Amino acid sequence: MTDLDPYLAPNYFVDADHDEVIRYAASHGAPAGNPTDAAVRLYYAIRDGFRYNPWGVQLERSAFKASAVLLRERSLGAHCIDKANLLAACARSLGVPARLHYANVRNHIGTEQLERHLGTNLLVFHGYAELYLSDRWVAATPAFNKELCDHLGVAPLEFDGRVDSIFQQYDRAGGRFMEYVHDHGAYPDIPFDLMVGEWKKHYGIDAAVDAWPARP
Repeated sequence: MTDLDPYLAPNYFVDADHDEVIRYAASHGAPAGNPTDAAVRLYYAIRDGFRYNPWGVQLERSAFKASAVLLRERSLGAHCIDKANLLAACARSLGVPARLHYANVRNHIGTEQLERHLGTNLLVFHGYAELYLSDRWVAATPAFNKELCDHLGVAPLEFDGRVDSIFQQYDRAGGRFMEYVHDHGAYPDIPFDLMVGEWKKHYGIDAAVDAWPARP
């Protein structure tokens, strides 16, 4: 066993061995000349192929599987954890080691309604992926689709497989857009209990039920 094995193996949430994940990865990430090319193709397919929707969180374990993103109605979109997890699963299915990283962020535009519902502008457990390419971990954040970024006046995050792609620090007008305030670290899987526990602590939701705020 090598240090990278946990980041190549499928698991409950990063179900890289699911037929739908394998099919999607093969269609959007391959054929490609090398793992970096495949990772870049997957990043853009997932960034722009799924509308960012932070209202779509379901507090059920099965809803967080990578395959669940592909099996649900596409019009529902996907949140940052969904999209990062799907990228990680697809990368693993193509033999690229991948892990998931989480942080608390303050998002300064585009989430006003959600922030009012949550009672804070702190977004807890924002997720992105890290892919092992050319002997190093490279961060990739496919959360915000191009159309949303254009609407918000923020340059979409690009990814070349070589330089970390983590967040838009400023919008096009030079105003603060997003800042990372706490790092939860990287995991081979979604730390579901920790994640929901943090949401409960910060937002007061009931971890036993689907109590993520509904869209007003």
